[in-house]
Amino acid sequence: MEQRKKKGLLIILSGPSGVGKETVRNRLEKIRKFELVYSISMTTRGPRNKEVDGINYYFISEEEFKDNIVRDNFLEYAKFVGNYYGTPKDKVEKLRNEGHNVLLEIEINGAKQVMSKVKDDAVISFFLMPPSLDVLESRIRKRKTESEELIAERLKKGKEEMAMTDDYDYVILNDKVNRAAEEISDLIERKLKELK
Repeated sequence: MEQRKKKGLLIILSGPSGVGKETVRNRLEKIRKFELVYSISMTTRGPRNKEVDGINYYFISEEEFKDNIVRDNFLEYAKFVGNYYGTPKDKVEKLRNEGHNVLLEIEINGAKQVMSKVKDDAVISFFLMPPSLDVLESRIRKRKTESEELIAERLKKGKEEMAMTDDYDYVILNDKVNRAAEEISDLIERKLKELK
């Protein structure tokens, strides 16, 4: 009889826009022992510099996005600054059922939706916290992709989100990327051992 693969861990990495989620995720993906697979979100916004369809996001039309909502194919979705973003449920579940540990890098409201929908034990959630609001603003400005109005909106939202950490398993200070990634790595390793 063929032994069924153990369901993979769902790792939620969240925090305000500009906190460094993508940078920390890139560090975590280099840790081979976890065999992490990044969950690619769908969005209706256009690609930014160097973003590639199917690697950074699935860039789809608003019509396609709404069709996925109707089919209940999102673990979470939201509309922000005129664009939709969402995590396709079918793709995440397929990966986890194949035994992959899946990493979701998502905003706070999305993380809360996922945590309310996914009820199995193989889930761990991290809130990435900036050292300060000033540091967060500096990181957003360095991207040079947003207008002053959008920067102000992201900072206002970020300040609200930094008070919403209660639902997460862990709050991780992203003062130094390598240190934050190492702390998350240790906690993932501990969770995987618990699930054996």
